[in-house]
Amino acid sequence: LRLPALYLVDCSGLYLPEQRRSFAGATGAGHIFKMNSLLSAEGVPQIAGVFGDCIAGGGYMPIISDRVYMTEQAYMVIAGAALIKGAKSQHITSLDIGGPEVHVHQSGCADERVPDDATLIDCLRREVARLPSSGAAFYRGGVDSMEPAHSPAELPGLVPVDHRQAYDATEILARLCDQSLFWEVLPSVGQEMICGVARVGGLYAGFVLNRQGLIDDPEASDEQRPAGILYRQGIAKISAFSRACDSDGIPLIWLQDISGFDIGAEAERHGLLAYGSNLIYTNSTNETPMFTVLLRKASGAGYYAMAGLPYDPVVQLSTPISRLSVMEGRTLAIASYNSKLDDDFEIVTTDPDERAKIEKRMAEVEARIEADMDPYVAARQMDTDEIVRLDELRDWLKVLVEMSYQGVGYRRVKNPRIWSLHDLDVLMNGGRA
Repeated sequence: LRLPALYLVDCSGLYLPEQRRSFAGATGAGHIFKMNSLLSAEGVPQIAGVFGDCIAGGGYMPIISDRVYMTEQAYMVIAGAALIKGAKSQHITSLDIGGPEVHVHQSGCADERVPDDATLIDCLRREVARLPSSGAAFYRGGVDSMEPAHSPAELPGLVPVDHRQAYDATEILARLCDQSLFWEVLPSVGQEMICGVARVGGLYAGFVLNRQGLIDDPEASDEQRPAGILYRQGIAKISAFSRACDSDGIPLIWLQDISGFDIGAEAERHGLLAYGSNLIYTNSTNETPMFTVLLRKASGAGYYAMAGLPYDPVVQLSTPISRLSVMEGRTLAIASYNSKLDDDFEIVTTDPDERAKIEKRMAEVEARIEADMDPYVAARQMDTDEIVRLDELRDWLKVLVEMSYQGVGYRRVKNPRIWSLHDLDVLMNGGRA
């Protein structure tokens, strides 16, 4: 997003008893300093406030910042006084070797010294106020944020906890979008997916979400098939929509409740591997900001295809009822013991001891996978960024969308009159929305 970065630093370096977890490797502590450097190279303003003891890595982190403030009790040193005493037998304090007197007036590693924490916070606020202002007001075009016609507080009652129960996905949009107004793009194709544009907090954002329940099967008249799965037309639809939003500079919100891709002989003949690769390429190369929300199910390759965390959304939010997994526990248990089951997934053997053993092992597999799918497990493993209540989701999206309009110097944000999205609409429907 190219937003200014503020560092509030009081860091004594690595926790040495656990150094094997944080020192070496491509994402070790040194990666922090590389990222500081890359932000600087991209012109992202960085401002550091040093509040206390900053030793070794804790001392390196603020130095690349454009402005560095230190309180009178703060210090930055490569090695602390205890280490220097042991290595060189010098009796000296860390403030003597790396306090504000040294770094503000001698080394030049800091810019200003301030008396206390409160003053430093005021200085950081002053620095941010001096930076170029947000573009959000301009891109609102005089349109204020408008509350949805349907209250976001109703969202928890609309999404069943049981992932096998369907719901109306348009009711979710009605509680996230300003005035509950939504322009759906390409509504007549790929009906398992809903794509379109709405204002959130007065600013335009693109939405991609999974329809639930049953939909008409375009490959077989008078038949239906389950939604919540990606089929050929749906994949092509969201690929085209994602590219158009990227071209128009519109931030993208992905609302996931997906069981995965279509499977089987017909799916392979239709080239789902190629369609899926096209979607992954599109999302991997997009420059417009993307935000991902795991509403409920986030399963298999569908999680990847809809801008899961490996595809670098700005943030991935999970709800308390979300489930992140390659495969459902029951499905994996069946797959693991497939040779022991008949076509109806019933255990073949009639031996009671063998039957009990298989039932027990299948139940253990299912229970383990169900536990692994818990969103709080994902959060502890840093496989999601935040867990958000459904009734808080609109407030989060308002903040995130506004953030995406604050750093627009690096991407073109088109006037709605010249959106590429209109071309898609004309090709499909013969006119503008």
